[in-house]
Amino acid sequence: MGVSFEEKSLWVRLVGLVAGVALYVRVVAGHAGADLGPQHVAAFALAVTGLVVVVVIGQIVIALVDRRQATDERDRAIRLRASSLGAQVLAVGVFAALCAAVLVEGNFVFVHVLLGSWVLAQLVEIGTQLVLHRRDA
Repeated sequence: MGVSFEEKSLWVRLVGLVAGVALYVRVVAGHAGADLGPQHVAAFALAVTGLVVVVVIGQIVIALVDRRQATDERDRAIRLRASSLGAQVLAVGVFAALCAAVLVEGNFVFVHVLLGSWVLAQLVEIGTQLVLHRRDA
């Protein structure tokens, strides 16, 4: 059995997320410790734009090459399980960000712990779906 439309879509999301975060980290790494400024907002906007471009182009290519099959019960169960794990990671990350906000002066650490927890939650969610799709294939 080949790779399903859903699995191809997950790979595109994963590549787009990793590329966007890598771009953001590369730009922001030199400004660590400073309060957030216009350079951080611009870097974030650039990273999000890159993420959107990669995902949109990837989805268009997948749609042109592979006709979408209807989502079945298995896909919904996998998505639900992965979302649950991702939500748990995000909840822990939000708590860590709130602790950082109380313990560290300025907003740089708070914002980046929060952003990092969101990225990690997305990676867990996408990764879980990919593993479950492969395991059940």
